[in-house]
Amino acid sequence: MPQLNPSPWFPILLFAWLFFLAIMPGKVMSYFFNNNPTMKSTQKSKPTPWNWPWA
Repeated sequence: MPQLNPSPWFPILLFAWLFFLAIMPGKVMSYFFNNNPTMKSTQKSKPTPWNWPWA
């Protein structure tokens, strides 16, 4: 049963884990985002009434 032979798949598994745990986070975290979140104001704004065009 060749599918039970772990010889070719175990190194592939180890290299995949190495890639995702060691190399990939540095590449993902190097991106910067232009939309920095801003704090909302604590004052509540009053909603403006909707002017219906047919009323």
